[in-house]
Amino acid sequence: MVRRNVAFALMPLTLMACTKQEPQTPPPVSPAAEVVGPAQDCLPLSQFSNTNIRDDWTIDFIGAGNRVWRVTLPNRCPGLRSAGTFTYSTSLSQLCRQDIIFPLNRVGSGFQRGAGCGLAPFTPVRLIR
Repeated sequence: MVRRNVAFALMPLTLMACTKQEPQTPPPVSPAAEVVGPAQDCLPLSQFSNTNIRDDWTIDFIGAGNRVWRVTLPNRCPGLRSAGTFTYSTSLSQLCRQDIIFPLNRVGSGFQRGAGCGLAPFTPVRLIR
């Protein structure tokens, strides 16, 4: 009888351990940005020439004429900021929201690909300095 009561008493704790955790909220990004147009699902590779990794959540794609598209990843991409660079593979001439990027970590004299991280829509922004 005592064993059954203990089992019932522990059941809520067991169920709590199985519940889904709330998604993490990205930290504020520096520099801040003002949205200047609707988000795009894809960005042609020819429209950007550089990227700035702001944190493990945020990448700014930099184009000609100071055009910037900000991608806020749907989930944290561990090691993205510390890696400082990433790679991707696409058979198209554009990057799209469903594409996967991989942080590139320096290992010895080479690089090692980190865990894959899904992209998100490309939002045109104006950086606030």
